[in-house]
Amino acid sequence: DIIRGKDLYLGYDNKEKDKRKQLEENLQKIFGNIYNELTNGREKRKDAEKRYKDDTDKNYYQLREDWWNANRATIWQAITCSEELRDASYFRPTCDSDDERGQYQTKNQCRCTKAFGAKYDHQVPTYFDYVPQYLR
Repeated sequence: DIIRGKDLYLGYDNKEKDKRKQLEENLQKIFGNIYNELTNGREKRKDAEKRYKDDTDKNYYQLREDWWNANRATIWQAITCSEELRDASYFRPTCDSDDERGQYQTKNQCRCTKAFGAKYDHQVPTYFDYVPQYLR
């Protein structure tokens, strides 16, 4: 959500708001550099300029959305499959009783496994992109 410019969290005090503003400025700078790289090449320059021409505020929201769509699987895999973070509880039990023993507990980092018909074990739960933050 932060990358795509759709983060709902704006901060509660001036310190957090300032950090949020600084983060947004950094993202604009990073995606400005990506935009410059895209428009410097002769081959795809016209395509990039045409696709991102409406971005007069230089927020690069469409470019950020495109970047996220191209990289979301890698990002989610890094978040959920890290060997260092394997014991972290990024995913909480869902549809389960508090004892975490119910049949509907979220397992395998919210992935379907091959045993349950998935094509591969590392399906990334990209639907989380569209779940409101307060429900994650």
